[in-house]
This record gives sequence, structure tokens and C-alpha cells, in this order.
Amino acid sequence: MPQSFTGLTRRKFLAVGAAAAAAPSILTSSAKAAPSERITVGVVGLGSRGFNLVDDLLHSPDAQIVAVCDVDTLHYRDQPWGNGRQFGLQAGREYIDQKYGSKTGVSMTRDYRDICARDDIDAVVVATPDHWHALCTLEALRGGKDVYCEKPVTHTFREGQTVYREVAKQKAIFQTGSQQRSDWRFRRAVELVHNGHLGEIRSIEVGLPPGYDKPQGDPTVVKPPEHLDYDFWCGPAPMLPYMQARHHRWWRGHRAFGGGVLMDWIGHHNDITHWALDLDQSGPVKVEAVGWTFPETDIYNTPFQYELKCEYEGGAKSSISSRNKVGTRLVGDKGWVFVTRGKIEASQPAWTDAKFDPGSEKVYASDNHMQNFLNGVRTRRACICPAETGHRSITPGHLAYVSQALGRALQWDAKTETVVNDRAANELLQQQDYRQPWG
Repeated sequence: MPQSFTGLTRRKFLAVGAAAAAAPSILTSSAKAAPSERITVGVVGLGSRGFNLVDDLLHSPDAQIVAVCDVDTLHYRDQPWGNGRQFGLQAGREYIDQKYGSKTGVSMTRDYRDICARDDIDAVVVATPDHWHALCTLEALRGGKDVYCEKPVTHTFREGQTVYREVAKQKAIFQTGSQQRSDWRFRRAVELVHNGHLGEIRSIEVGLPPGYDKPQGDPTVVKPPEHLDYDFWCGPAPMLPYMQARHHRWWRGHRAFGGGVLMDWIGHHNDITHWALDLDQSGPVKVEAVGWTFPETDIYNTPFQYELKCEYEGGAKSSISSRNKVGTRLVGDKGWVFVTRGKIEASQPAWTDAKFDPGSEKVYASDNHMQNFLNGVRTRRACICPAETGHRSITPGHLAYVSQALGRALQWDAKTETVVNDRAANELLQQQDYRQPWG
């Protein structure tokens, strides 16, 4: 889109226009904004989650997808070729054109930097595997873009610090894809805590799914398919032998690409713990990995069963474990609440009624995670799960990997983001090895 706003950047133009018009499209989805007023978006990563986010954008009256990026032209995720839904670059553009009802000129690229360099794009959505989150996000931020990035916000702790500091430096809008914050049940659980219904929080149980104990697909090492640029897909990570069991859907089982199911889910249910305890810019004071078991196969090197024990200022203790019931259970000296997707339970059933008013202490309310991001792009109001919040929510997971490696509990100083009196732990926590030329 031409820069014809007389000195205004497109971002400022959108914000000024929204304010002047009282931003009706921010409050309702009943009408599509004019093309010149829509937020132009580039999407990087067109796997299953990427398509979910594309759907969110297509349902918003405020967004227009103008570019897509993926290093795989066409695939069927973990299904045999030709079975199930199509994913990938070509499939993504065709799907968007179909939903818009015409050839919209959505551009395709295999290189995310092409999207980040464009002056006519306002926001970038990052839905790649975890090992690409930081590089794509940083390139977009430095290109003047706002960013919606899937959780976990970054693959490593050091990347997380770099990202949230760059967001602040660029004064950018950032949304972490921890979409449970935009669900009334999770908001209710947090407001019950904030309004004192549970009393003093004594313990928390965070349940996450178990990891992979055996190959989740065909473990045969084969030549990468022609439709995939596997070298680029690996990017900053080691270029491991290609196999179905460690590619689409199952890549997170190896630390080269992800942090296992632990890091996949900690940014959801532990995120609610931090929200409830007002720790969005802080964290625990102690973390210890206990009872970890690993798969017998060397295809994966992330834990199958695991537990993290955390302690917080004030004495509250938490267990984050694959052996707990999936969800978040907060227990106080006056009552308890358990919340998971689609369900909320409490010691007082009345608290779970959608019409119940928990009290005057209200938290940030969002009922649509993607729309909350788009609203932020227009108004410059911070999103419900900004970069540092996403980083802090998964920090116990990063610390747990260090604790497991060293075989000891870690005393954590959340203010300085360092392990107290433990040089070896801090060196492991800050470790960052990129394959060239991505270093």
C-alpha cells in the first residue's frame, strides 16, 4: 500500500483513524473495514496452527492477509500423502483466496524476511516451529511490524529476553498465542483469586499432557521431499536426519526444534497461574525438576513424564506435572478453583456461573485473542499476553531443564532473571547455539 499519509507511518495512520472514528470495528465484527483501513498481515508458517490463525484473521473485519510464507509447498501434516487436510504455502494461498471469494493477490514466499521487509505490511503472525519463533519475530520487529507469535514465545530463555526487550525498544504491539487468557472461564478463575474468594493461595497444581515415549510416526530416515526446503526448515537448529517421526507435528519431541510437550503446554496452564498470582513480570523463587522419565528411543530427547516443583514469595508452592489433571487448580485457605479448556469447577459452585460477579477487582478482559491483537495494532494498547508475560510464564520450564541437567534445585531471582549463586546454571540458561549462517 502506498505511503501517502503525509508523514504518518501506516501504523500511526491506523491508530489516528481509529481514534477519530471511535473505532467502531474494534467493538463489533458486523462490518468489514474499507481496504485502506484494514490491518495488512503477513503469515509465517502454514501448518495446522498457522491455518487456525488464518481462520481467525479471515473472520475479523479489521484484517487483510496480503502475504504468506512457508518452506513447504504442500503437505498433509502427519497423514499419508493425499489424506486429510492440505497444509503448506500453496494450500495456504488457495485457502485464503477461496475464503475471500476472489484472487486477492496474496503473495507467496519461502523466506520470512521478504514479508518483514515490506512497507505495506502492518503485522506479522508467526506460527512456525519453536526454534524459528525468535528469529522471525526479531526480523519483523526490526522491520517496524507488530507481531502475533505462537507460544511458547521462544525456544530458549535467552531468546525470550531478547524478544521482550526488542518489543519495548520498538514500542511494538505483541501478542503471545496463549489464547486461554481470552476465555471467560480462565478469567473467572483469576478474578476469584484477585477478589479473595479463595483466601491466601497455598498450593497450585498445573497439569500438562505427557510427552512422547515412542516414535509418533515413521522413524525411517529418508531423503527430504522435493516440496520441502529442509535445510531452511532446520534453520538455526542442527540439521538432523529427516524422518516423519520428527517432522510435521512431532518435531517438538527433540530439543533441537522444541521443548517437548512440557514447553508446548506450560505457556497455557502455568500462564494462568502467573496471571492469578500477579506474576506477569516476575516468577517463582525456587524451581526443581523431579521425577523425569525419558523415552527409550533416541528420536526424542524431551521428557515423557515430568514434574516441576516451584515455590513463590509468600509460601505458595506449585506442582507442574504430566501426572496432574490437565488444567490449573488453585487452592487457598478458603476455597479452590480448577479450570481447564471448556470447564471450570470450584469449592463453591455458584462461583462458576457465567452470571456470577466475583467482585470489584477486574482483570484485563478479552474474548477473542486475535481480535485483541488487532485492536492493539490500531489503538497501541498492550495486548492481554504481551512478550514479557509470555516469556515469564514459560521461564519455570527453562529453569527445569537446567535443574534436570545439573541435578539440583535452583534459587531464582526473578528481578534480575538469574539463578542465585550458581554460575553453571546461569551459563546453561543463557546458552544459545545457532547453526550458521543464522548465528
